[in-house]
Amino acid sequence: MHEERSLIDERDAVLVVIDVEERLYRVMVHREKLANNIIKLIKLCKMLKMPILVTEQYPKGLGRTIGEIRKELGDEYEPIEKTSFSCFGEPRFREKLNGVGRRTLLLTGIELHVCVLQTALEAVKLEYRPVIILDATSSRREEEYKMGIKRLMVRGVDVASTETVIFELLKDASRPEFKQVLGLIKGV
Repeated sequence: MHEERSLIDERDAVLVVIDVEERLYRVMVHREKLANNIIKLIKLCKMLKMPILVTEQYPKGLGRTIGEIRKELGDEYEPIEKTSFSCFGEPRFREKLNGVGRRTLLLTGIELHVCVLQTALEAVKLEYRPVIILDATSSRREEEYKMGIKRLMVRGVDVASTETVIFELLKDASRPEFKQVLGLIKGV
């Protein structure tokens, strides 16, 4: 079993961008913050050569991942289509996750109280370490978002902010990426 209380290790982490589709995104609370923080995390993962998985919940009806995230992903935009709320309900997700061989899932996306939450709880059951990056998630209604956070925390799921995760992955200001990441955090 993994060590729940240890710092996030870039060699064991994968970024998971869950269902940030055009139609759903438009009705999310905190949507600009959600998109900006996911983009920061994608940039960081590219710098650190960390894998990124992207899912889309029923894209025929809800659309594709929003343009700014697709643009940032570039060649890494290879969405896994799903209809199950938990990412683990889609065999292609399990297959790709097994392929990257990492156990810490940095979970972002929408909706926190549905797809993100179900993915996190199933990840725990399957002995992965989910870390919900709260300011890179959202829901349609603030009360659902808050209830989702409470449920995750009561279940012992790790939660963090984008900035916390960035510094945890870097671990040391002497790294060559540090100045570039500092610009990313400051929005330069």
